Amino acid sequence: MGVNYYKILQVDPNANDDDLKKAYRKLAMKWHPDKNPENKTDAEAKFKKISEAYDVLSDPRRRVVYDQLGEEGLNMKMETPSPSGSCSSRTSHASSTRFCFNAKSSNDLFMELFGFPNPFGGMGHMPDPRAAAYSLSSGWFGDNIPASVSNGVGTGSNYMRKGATIERTLLCSLEELYMGCVKKMKIAWDAIDNSGRPTTVEKLVTVDIKPGWKKGTKITFPQIGDPQSRVIPSQLVLTLDEIPHRVFKRDGNDLIVTQDITLVEALTGYTVHLTTLIGRDLTIPIDSIVGPSYEEVVMGEGMPIPKEPSRKGNLRIKFNIMFPIKLTSEQRMGINQLLTSS
Repeated sequence: MGVNYYKILQVDPNANDDDLKKAYRKLAMKWHPDKNPENKTDAEAKFKKISEAYDVLSDPRRRVVYDQLGEEGLNMKMETPSPSGSCSSRTSHASSTRFCFNAKSSNDLFMELFGFPNPFGGMGHMPDPRAAAYSLSSGWFGDNIPASVSNGVGTGSNYMRKGATIERTLLCSLEELYMGCVKKMKIAWDAIDNSGRPTTVEKLVTVDIKPGWKKGTKITFPQIGDPQSRVIPSQLVLTLDEIPHRVFKRDGNDLIVTQDITLVEALTGYTVHLTTLIGRDLTIPIDSIVGPSYEEVVMGEGMPIPKEPSRKGNLRIKFNIMFPIKLTSEQRMGINQLLTSS
């Protein structure tokens, strides 16, 4: 297949549009030449190749051609760049256009996904005309930002670009989700500073976890970042995830615990001794015969219900009956007599 665009973007061949955008944003920030001043030539080449891969895979028509015929399929028809930098077709036997990628495309893609043109300028000594017209000191990052730039609000000196949503996972123990807690989390993300150069920003956020919140709950911070820069602070979305507990499992608002008991205990009675998530000891007698599907339900000993803090789910106790590996002849006879006589 020649060049493997999926490998370049570090995505699966089944990646969707969102996957491609996330991969491109991450790699474009990593290999931006301004972020690699000590190895700018290599960074330029990588940056261009990353842009080329995204340009192909984000276009459904070209992606189909690439998947079926590889890079060679994209180059089956002759085209040359027009004076404006776009591709024009010179086909003698077919009318469809082929893929054409040039230095300007890198800048166009960067602007499309980040909201402003590549501050480095054109790759391969082919500067983007817009980057030349609007320098870092007096154009895109000054007071003369054109109102036509996408992904932002305002015009002229009031123009501000909106930052991309930042998504992170917040791990919580089952005890923390039961009691509720306050957690602090350091968030780091790639950004562009006031001079237009890529940078890394860190911020400590405080999250108020409410009792009973579930795995998958999303906490949104509408704005996070530096309100002084020409970027509307990004939205932060935290998704709760639950650390597996060594005793309890959660099922909605219920808690489930499994006890190992012997066959004798299953037939003659058993007492459950449990310590709850908040350290309270429970003693629960089981007088019924415990079969493989038996479940003891203790009302109100589950997780708090977020919308009704005074109520809780249930505690469900399941049993794993441990059968003996072997029996003596006398034991077999005794069990047989006991069960048949009843």
